[in-house]
Amino acid sequence: MFPRRGIVVRLLALVVATSATILVGCGADGLGKRFKVSGYVTYKGEPIEKGEVNFVPEDANQGRAAFGVLDKGYYSLTTLTEGDGAFAGKYKVTVTSKNVDYSEAEAFVKSKGMMNPIALPQELVGKANKNAKSNIPAKYSIASTSPLAYEVKEQSNKYDFELTD
Repeated sequence: MFPRRGIVVRLLALVVATSATILVGCGADGLGKRFKVSGYVTYKGEPIEKGEVNFVPEDANQGRAAFGVLDKGYYSLTTLTEGDGAFAGKYKVTVTSKNVDYSEAEAFVKSKGMMNPIALPQELVGKANKNAKSNIPAKYSIASTSPLAYEVKEQSNKYDFELTD
């Protein structure tokens, strides 16, 4: 009777090991394997202080977009969880960077005695975003007009973008 129990234990261990391998290979979230993508974005030779980088799949049926927040020019892509990277494939790349003045919305919140910055009135936030001045040429903010592209390879990827007028 003991030999049979040993076989069952070994079989169970094999099933658990196989399941763990599949989950790691596919990504525990079920989306699949993503690859690290990071780099720097500069405009006229200077790092873009703040903004966002978006990788939009060239074929919308063949992938999922990824994004990264610019911090002193540096970005690291995220698809689902912070820093998880992007799927392998070809992407159009967009970059946005704006100076948004939320002072009117913040003044409104203070005048009402509210302390929570999340309570900024959406209409005033929308107005501030609409009036925001872009720090880079507008062509970079839309996939159809951006000249930027990148192919994410099945490895760790590092790529820098230099924006010009």
